Amino acid sequence: MSALRIVEMPDKPLSMNPKKFALWLFMASVMMMFASLTSAYIVRRGDGNWRIFDLPDMFWITTAVIVISSISMHVAMMAAKRDNMTVLKGSIILTTILGIGFLYGQFNAWGDLVGANVYFSGGNPSESFIYVLTGVHFLHIVSAIIFLLIVVTNVFRFQVHSKKMAQIQMCATYWHFLDALWVYLFVFLLFNHQ
Repeated sequence: MSALRIVEMPDKPLSMNPKKFALWLFMASVMMMFASLTSAYIVRRGDGNWRIFDLPDMFWITTAVIVISSISMHVAMMAAKRDNMTVLKGSIILTTILGIGFLYGQFNAWGDLVGANVYFSGGNPSESFIYVLTGVHFLHIVSAIIFLLIVVTNVFRFQVHSKKMAQIQMCATYWHFLDALWVYLFVFLLFNHQ
């Protein structure tokens, strides 16, 4: 009689698109960078010699713009899943326009800061921190808009649809991440800028 052998079937390995995995690693590094910047802000503020100034009102407007852009990006994703190309095109273009509007608003907010005599190298660390926090986020939004423009081009070439979702999924993930990051930074600054 032959011996009964029990053979375990190997578990299916977890897999992820390598580009999506790289994006998640990149977002984790961005999150750690902003965590360290906001931690440094709190520590330096506690040392004293901290100038108090009002945040630009434009930050409220740019926050609303970026939240609306997150909604339009979600609509674009849902439209791609349903192969609704008309809604997809409109929503992805709207997201891009709102992203550019956010950048324009942030640039104007810096102008408001300069108008209030708050300068990047104004001699007080509170002034430098506001520019560093918003400026680094600004650069990440620029990178996201470049990504959006690539997706927009591919949408109009019919290379984004329900059977080919990876690119728009990655773009949406990055966009929502940066939107949430801005909301975090804005709330952080509201409660800690004094």
